[in-house]
Amino acid sequence: QVQVAESGGGLVQPGGSLELSCEASGRIFSINAVAWYRQAPGKERELVANINSGGGTNYAESVKGRFTISRGDARNTVYLQMNSLKPEDAAVYYCFVAGYYTDMRRFDSWGQGTQVTVSS
Repeated sequence: QVQVAESGGGLVQPGGSLELSCEASGRIFSINAVAWYRQAPGKERELVANINSGGGTNYAESVKGRFTISRGDARNTVYLQMNSLKPEDAAVYYCFVAGYYTDMRRFDSWGQGTQVTVSS
């Protein structure tokens, strides 16, 4: 009932920047929180950043000061600006959205992921 789509991944050199986008669609009444996760081969999926409905944000220590999560003009869109990228940032990045359907049931939904490659 809720679809989540990420975009913006690609190849970037160390020290470069990328901006990822996350858009949620469907029978959504409200979105309570959006989070970005990432998963590299052989590693567990880890939380990168999240933002709540009031605009409060949290970041993993490994990305603090380099990444910024923000809401778009459309409230169903969230961005992750990634600066000063390092090879260890390379992973598939996933968007997670939690909120309420129009029938007032809670939902959570994952996107399919977007690949970020950091290499010279």
